[in-house]
Amino acid sequence: MDFTEVLNSRHSVRDFADRPVPHDVVQRVVGAAALAPSAANEQPWRFYIAEGATRARVGEIMAHSTVYLDDYIDVLGPEHYEEATRWYTELGGAPLVVCATALDSNDELTYLNRILAVGAALEHVLLAATNEGLGACLITFGFWVRDDLAKAFDVPEGRKVVALVALGYPGETPPPPAHSEDVAVFRE
Repeated sequence: MDFTEVLNSRHSVRDFADRPVPHDVVQRVVGAAALAPSAANEQPWRFYIAEGATRARVGEIMAHSTVYLDDYIDVLGPEHYEEATRWYTELGGAPLVVCATALDSNDELTYLNRILAVGAALEHVLLAATNEGLGACLITFGFWVRDDLAKAFDVPEGRKVVALVALGYPGETPPPPAHSEDVAVFRE
């Protein structure tokens, strides 16, 4: 795919096929993160990949996060609550879950730069997944169970879980995503 086609094709997939993803494909997808920008080329990200028993454990942990969805019922709306609970429990059946982490820092600016860098690296991962024919869904609601996730992925001290990515071959063909035309404000 050319770059514009990759951009236009990328969307969040929430239903995955029961099909394994070859390790070389996963390596290319996650390896794309190394090309992302970071302050002083620090590359503060590390990615941990769960499959098999660890993937099942991550699903159990994320199922516990639905306990806290009650706090967000006003945001989700009652019509989406049941759907969100089911999705967090199953993670769409994704065979792999990628855990993105950042180096921790007590300095606010340093930590902000690191989080921004991890965000750029995650976008590279999402675009590379699309280019490989994979589906992906970025998950940021895992903060309620962040410590449990860090244990499951065996994340070392000094790193913080930033987000998860459910990854696999898509089992759905959703409509193309809506794109906002109002993304820039020009001033003279």
